[in-house]
Amino acid sequence: MSRRRVVILGFEDAQSLDITGPLEVFAAAERLASGSYEPSVASLDGAPLATTSGLRIAPEHALPTLRRSIDTLIVAGGSGVGAARRDPRLLAAVASAALDCRRVASVCTGAFVLAAAGLLDGRRAATHWSATDLLATRHPEVEVDPDSIFVRDGNVWTSAGVTAGIDLALALVEDDHGRELALEVARWLVVFAKRPGGQAQFSAPLAAQLAEREPIRAAQELARTHPDADLSVEALAAHVHMSIRGFARAFRREVGVTPAAYVETVRVERATELLRTTSASGDQIAAACGFGTPETFRRAFRRRLGVSPGDYRDRFRGVRAA
Repeated sequence: MSRRRVVILGFEDAQSLDITGPLEVFAAAERLASGSYEPSVASLDGAPLATTSGLRIAPEHALPTLRRSIDTLIVAGGSGVGAARRDPRLLAAVASAALDCRRVASVCTGAFVLAAAGLLDGRRAATHWSATDLLATRHPEVEVDPDSIFVRDGNVWTSAGVTAGIDLALALVEDDHGRELALEVARWLVVFAKRPGGQAQFSAPLAAQLAEREPIRAAQELARTHPDADLSVEALAAHVHMSIRGFARAFRREVGVTPAAYVETVRVERATELLRTTSASGDQIAAACGFGTPETFRRAFRRRLGVSPGDYRDRFRGVRAA
């Protein structure tokens, strides 16, 4: 078995788990299948790094010294990515290393470094859910996937936020050595080999913006405070004393989604709160959130978040009693 050199690139104020999460995956794979990987950490100049958690990491390498010896280059994310993506020396080192690597990847907001280095042009990519809009705005040449835990586009892989770097690393192990080793590593680390659902399930804040006009804002407020009320477009229009047609047009223009889509998002968001903080049954939550039937609730929840209400509760409150 040929040992593959995996290098995780960090920088000042990188997210520590973006570095250590993938590192542990490849280290576990090497323990379980000796000769599979040689994982290590690099910085631009080999100097120690201070991460956002306060953990200091001493890289083993300076990235430019590793040219032509890297199999997989993984760029971390974190609050320091703003400075990293503006550092011409770091971008040049990443772009140069990418020419000789078999594949390049990023974790979380590390996608901004890959994009700034020109490595995501014309590609589909993922990043942390809170940064998807910013990545799309700054780099319109990138097709940003707002929900996937990780994305593969050719030899470039990108992941969603923080712990998604573990999902990405497991997928890379599976791509190299098959599903059996990836599953064994996942069991060793006590994580999902393939996490159910996308990253939308971890993004609780409502994505839709607040309208500028008072009548539309009043309709939004009614939906947020009384999700169990009649929130049909007819009822909302009557509540703000507008015609149905005029209300629907104004709402979509100002909020960016239809009234029905907004109401469903509000109701699902309220349901996630109840699933996390109460022991109410699915039927009770469906009624409290204004879903007509439990089945309507389950369909809407899965459509919005990619997981069932039961799976969501298990993940965010602990496993339910049998």
